[in-house]
Amino acid sequence: RVASLYHKHVFCDCSTANRRFEQKYNAELVKGPVSKETKFEYAWCLIRSKYTNDIRKGIQLLEELLQKSSKEDQRDFLFYLAVANYRLKEYERALKYIHILLRNEPGNKQAIEMEKLINQALKKDGLVGMAIVGGIGLGVAGIAGLIGMAVSKSSKSPGSRGAMS
Repeated sequence: RVASLYHKHVFCDCSTANRRFEQKYNAELVKGPVSKETKFEYAWCLIRSKYTNDIRKGIQLLEELLQKSSKEDQRDFLFYLAVANYRLKEYERALKYIHILLRNEPGNKQAIEMEKLINQALKKDGLVGMAIVGGIGLGVAGIAGLIGMAVSKSSKSPGSRGAMS
C-alpha cells in the first residue's frame, strides 16, 4: 500500500498547485518570515513534482523546517525528506531520515514501510551496479584474451622466429 502511494501519488506534476503554493509562499516572504504551515505546504507540493529541481527545493525547505522544529513536528519533515530523497534515488540519505524517525517512533508503520521500500531500491540498484561492473570485467577479460591470442599467433609465425634469434 505504501509503495503504491509513492509510485502513484507522489510521482505527479502538480504544477497548478505548485503555482498556488509558490504564490502564497512568496506573498508571505515579501511581508516577512514565512509561516511554518505555508513553507511545509509548498515543500510538500515541490517534492511531488516530476522535476528534480523542484524536489531539491522542497528538500531544502523541509531541512530548514526540521532544524527549527520541535520533536513533535519532526515526524512529517523527516518522513517527507525520506520520500523526496527516495524520489531522487539518494537512498542513503533517505535511509538516514527514516532511521531518525524510527528512532523517535519505532512503531511508525509508514516509516517501517518506507524503510522497506528504500532497502528494496538499494538492493535493486546494488544488483544493477554489480551487473554493470561484472559486464565491464567480462569485457576487459575478453579484450585481454583476444590480445593474448593475437600475440600468441604472431609469435608463432615464421617471420617472428628469425627476429628473436
